[in-house]
Amino acid sequence: MASDTKESIRQQIWSYLESNDIARFPRPVYNRIPNFEGAEIACNKVRELHEYQNAKVVKINPDSPQKPIRFLTLEDNKILLASTPRLRSGLLNRIIPPENADKHTLQMCATSEGVKKFSVRLDLNKKVKIDLLILGSVAVSLKGQRIGKGRGYADLGFAMMAAVGAVNSETTIVTVVHDCQVLRSIPDNLFKEHDVPVDIIVTPTRILRCEQKLPKPHRIIWPLLSEESIRKIPILKKFKKMAINLE
Repeated sequence: MASDTKESIRQQIWSYLESNDIARFPRPVYNRIPNFEGAEIACNKVRELHEYQNAKVVKINPDSPQKPIRFLTLEDNKILLASTPRLRSGLLNRIIPPENADKHTLQMCATSEGVKKFSVRLDLNKKVKIDLLILGSVAVSLKGQRIGKGRGYADLGFAMMAAVGAVNSETTIVTVVHDCQVLRSIPDNLFKEHDVPVDIIVTPTRILRCEQKLPKPHRIIWPLLSEESIRKIPILKKFKKMAINLE
């Protein structure tokens, strides 16, 4: 399945998931972080990781296949963070379930709608240390190279979190995917300094630890961002001011 562009790899994975009926609602999975058969099993395996067990603050992306681990994180009384939708009005939101929430309510809080309804935006000045980051992927290599859906929000979000000290090179990144999304290799030349890698891959059948941690982004690379990007993501203006003040 090796190919020479990220987009062709995405198309192959999406097509494979759809044609083999591995894909789950919402369908079709094209242009999404795909939901897949066995997502609950994979998410339950995350609970076995000592990195998860020791984590107090967990950030999880809002896509469908990660919903079960968002629920488990809340059930395990950990602090659950999510990205502010499309980074439009902020960087991080904390999901705060209603007092004495039962399982059904926690399940609601774990949905993408629940993340919006039961969350509060964290101020950029609030000091947060994320112990574990859980991402979805379209494809991932055994080496830990991750391909997302192509919009770059996960990469940019990580760079911004690094800029405020919420994550660093030691922050463990886990991805939850179907076995067919794990590729033996992806060409190295497709990955640049701004791309976020993963350290642990969890599928319905396996837990794969990447042998060597790939370097993680540690700053916002401003030349890669157009004026249009900065206009669409107003919080970037705040980061630009912060960067100027630090110079």
